[in-house]
Amino acid sequence: MTADRVVPVANLKEFFKDSLHEALLKQHLAVEDQTEHYVVNLLTLFARSEALYEDASGRSGPRPLVALLCEALEAPCTTLRNRALQRLGDVSLFVAGFFARSFAAKLIDIDYHIAMGGRAYGTLAQVTARGSGRTLAGVFAELSEKFQPLVDALNDISESSYHHTDRDILRLYELWLKTGSPRCHAILKRLGVQPTAAACTTFAH
Repeated sequence: MTADRVVPVANLKEFFKDSLHEALLKQHLAVEDQTEHYVVNLLTLFARSEALYEDASGRSGPRPLVALLCEALEAPCTTLRNRALQRLGDVSLFVAGFFARSFAAKLIDIDYHIAMGGRAYGTLAQVTARGSGRTLAGVFAELSEKFQPLVDALNDISESSYHHTDRDILRLYELWLKTGSPRCHAILKRLGVQPTAAACTTFAH
């Protein structure tokens, strides 16, 4: 994909499969085949806006993560609780992966989505491991453990046609401080910045 033209995609699922595989290789991130398949299906599903955006409250947009968490906590049965937790994890992963740059002007940042999504998947892994869905439990466990690196991989897909400039430095540095993202660290170095945990950055000469 290039910045100046739109590339037609005949099969969206195959597109995401190839894009995710390439992004995982770029991030040196290994995941099980079942986990990769789960993420591809998630991306294919949420590519349709009606699957991500909900209008139950009378307004367009994804439901707040805290509302999904409350739904899980107040669910009358395990099935509905797990469904809400899975939705929480899925939405967190997709939004953090594809809308990272849009968080800059919002009170809730990407680290909140990473924390909420990772915990939701972790809880699901523990619950499903006690039942018959042990394969799915392994997927949820890996999603929880590798949530932030997977966000980096999805960032690569979403920004495949975006060229970072000096204007991105402050936001990238902020994301690196919040998440420890190796991807942000690498981009900052490519832009001539040596990230440090101190209050200021060191610019390469």
